[in-house]
Amino acid sequence: MCLIDEVVAWDARSILCRSRTHLEADNPLRRAGVLGMVCGIEYGLQAAALHGALRDGARQPARYLAGLREVTIEGGRLDERALGTLDVSATLELSELSGLIYGFRVASAAGATLVEGRGTIMLTP
Repeated sequence: MCLIDEVVAWDARSILCRSRTHLEADNPLRRAGVLGMVCGIEYGLQAAALHGALRDGARQPARYLAGLREVTIEGGRLDERALGTLDVSATLELSELSGLIYGFRVASAAGATLVEGRGTIMLTP
């Protein structure tokens, strides 16, 4: 499942992506026809995974989400047309042999923050 449509910019520390997949009727995260705002976490973490692949330039080892912190969610539905194209960003905050910490943010086309937080990603040994 790929929810990111486009990489706008990236560097060694961060990535900015865009997506309109939240508006697709067949989005795999929909439940009973609704895409809840909490699904924005998956968008943010997919941006982080994409950043890791671009940064390392090689096949990625298995990684696991070990935790979420400081998550804030504004609103109830991510599939509102009025949100327009989503801006999805991720910033590498910590990189160690055992794992990574990424901050992420999902914003509406108008710039309003919809979902943000931090994810701890554990690497396989």
